[in-house]
Amino acid sequence: MMPGLFQTGVRRAVSLVSLAVGGLLMSGCQAVSTNSPSVSQLRIIYASPDSGGVDIYASNAVLAYNLGFGTTTSYIPITPATYKLDVDQANTRTVLTTTRATLANSKQYTLLVGNVAASLQSTVLQDQSTPAPSGQIALRIIDQATKVGPVDIYLIPSGSTLQKVNPVLTNVTLGVNTQYINVPVGTYAVNVLTAGEVPVDTTVPLYAGSAVAYPQGSARTLVLLDRQVVNNPGLQVITANDYDSATASQ
Repeated sequence: MMPGLFQTGVRRAVSLVSLAVGGLLMSGCQAVSTNSPSVSQLRIIYASPDSGGVDIYASNAVLAYNLGFGTTTSYIPITPATYKLDVDQANTRTVLTTTRATLANSKQYTLLVGNVAASLQSTVLQDQSTPAPSGQIALRIIDQATKVGPVDIYLIPSGSTLQKVNPVLTNVTLGVNTQYINVPVGTYAVNVLTAGEVPVDTTVPLYAGSAVAYPQGSARTLVLLDRQVVNNPGLQVITANDYDSATASQ
C-alpha cells in the first residue's frame, strides 16, 4: 500500500483478521487452521466508495469486521473448500452482496468488493503466487474508480518522464481486470491519465504516484479507486503485495 494511505484502516483490518482466525477456529464451520499444511489464502480488498463499513463472512464464519473503503487485509489462511462469501453491512447481518468460490489448496485469492452501493459486487480472483520470469515483475491492474471514466496507465522508469514513455495500458474502464502483465524489473512511478490524453509538460495526471522499486520476480496488484473529499473526480491507487521471492533482489 502507498505510504500513509489508509494506514489506520489497514492496521484495524490486520488486527481483525487475527481475531477472525480465532473466531473461525471456534466456529466449527470450515475452520481456518494456521497449522494445517492444506490451506488456501484469502485476503479482502474493499473498494466501494459509498457503501459504508462491512463485515465479511465465509459460510457464516466471520473473516473481518467493519472494513472501511480502501482497506486491503493480510492473507487469511482458510481450509480449502467451497464457500459462500457474504459482504454484510457492518454490525448487522444484512447481506449487501454475496458470491461463491472454491478455494484450492496452496493457492492465494482476493475477495474484491467494489462499485457503488447501488451496484455493489463481490468477486474472487486468483492471485499469482509464483515468481515472474527472470528479470521481470508481474503487475495486475484492477479499475474500481467509479467517477473518472476510461484511463490510460503509464509506468515511468526512474530517470524518465511522462512525456517520454508510452502507456502500458490504454482505455482501462471500470471493472476491468488486466490480469498479470510482465514488465522489466526496475523502479517505476505509476501515472494515470484520461484515456486518449497526450501528455505535455503542463499535463496534470489524474494520479501521479511516487517511484517504487519492484523486486525481481515479484507480483503486485494495483487497484484504481475514487479519491474522496474532492470537488472534482479524482483517483488514487493502492498496491497489494501478491508475491515476493525469498531470494529476490532488484
